[in-house]
Amino acid sequence: MLILVLNCGSSSVKYALYDSHHLKEVAKGNEERIGLDGGCVNHKEAIAVIIHSLTHGDTKVINDIQEIKAVGHRVVHGGDKFNKSVLVNEEVLNTIREVADLAPLHNPPNIVGIESAMEVLPGVPQIAVFDTAFHQTIPQVAFTYPVPYDWYTNFGVRKYGFHGTSHLYVTKRAAKFLGIPKDQINLITLHIGNGVSFSAIRSGVCIDTSMGLTPLEGAMMGTRSGDIDPAIVGFMAEKLGASCKDIINILNKKSGHLGVTGQFTDRRDIFTAMEQGNDRAKLSLEMEIYRIKKYIGSYSAVLGRVDALVFTAGVGENNAFIREGAVANLENMGIKLDVEKNSNTRSSAGETDLSAAGSPVKVLMIPTNEEGVLVEDVVAILENRYDVHYNYHYSFE
Repeated sequence: MLILVLNCGSSSVKYALYDSHHLKEVAKGNEERIGLDGGCVNHKEAIAVIIHSLTHGDTKVINDIQEIKAVGHRVVHGGDKFNKSVLVNEEVLNTIREVADLAPLHNPPNIVGIESAMEVLPGVPQIAVFDTAFHQTIPQVAFTYPVPYDWYTNFGVRKYGFHGTSHLYVTKRAAKFLGIPKDQINLITLHIGNGVSFSAIRSGVCIDTSMGLTPLEGAMMGTRSGDIDPAIVGFMAEKLGASCKDIINILNKKSGHLGVTGQFTDRRDIFTAMEQGNDRAKLSLEMEIYRIKKYIGSYSAVLGRVDALVFTAGVGENNAFIREGAVANLENMGIKLDVEKNSNTRSSAGETDLSAAGSPVKVLMIPTNEEGVLVEDVVAILENRYDVHYNYHYSFE
């Protein structure tokens, strides 16, 4: 079965065509500059261009659009309305619109993408897969902020979490890798890319995660600040004569590694600069490592028993320096790294145990596969075997 996966941004559409039977990518690409000079007029036209490229010319991989049996859409924010992926209908679309103010940069283009795909591929099932869904198992004590309670009841202000498909995937794979039933495994999953989030997994479900109402909370990231004193927003707005919105924009797009180094977001560039004597590059990497270590400590305290730490995503899979730094001197917590194996391991190695012999807590590197989760969700819904939150067989288990 061929499944088209779409990830629609404000001015772009990333796509991939999957053979769901073999969980194999058939084609992928990106339409950019939508609504801008040199680009498609709108998302509908961009999706039509994508379909044409899949069925014509040198990029042809299928003979007819009828071979596409469903479309899976990445939707960033489902609020607390969705704890699993859903078949899209008008009620679902309206609910996604209702929570759009929680992700104003992401949900509106996600909605436009769904509506456009429905027009270009009439009658083809459209399935929404939410970044936030996996984290809906977080208990109220962990998702509630210590602010006026009616902010939650009236405006939905609470922790939601993101990168859910990635955390789900590596949870399932870690259970399989270690031979522990997925409903018994306890993990700390560390998704470290340009965006970064961590999750505490107890008995195979998420009980806490580092990102919050928005992806700005939590870890230090490529351009995002992560956790800071919230009073900084008002303080700097006054100092700079800027609006709170302006400061939030800086915290999202000009902070993190970019803010500290003044020029870098890519950890490889930062590492090179550090080796060349750049003190701010050194500080930036040390800050990230320090903050990862603090989350490992706090989530270990919450979980009690930790079976494994799982590093994933671009940096987590490929940056041995950050992995080593994050777990250094944690032997008292039962975390022991095989430094040599770690230094020689990249994502191309596949799933790898980086632990030293006898380490009570395993340290794993598991390459993520968010698109694989999305495709599996789509197929499960089409085959009517998706009744409970993620409680069905995945081919990647």
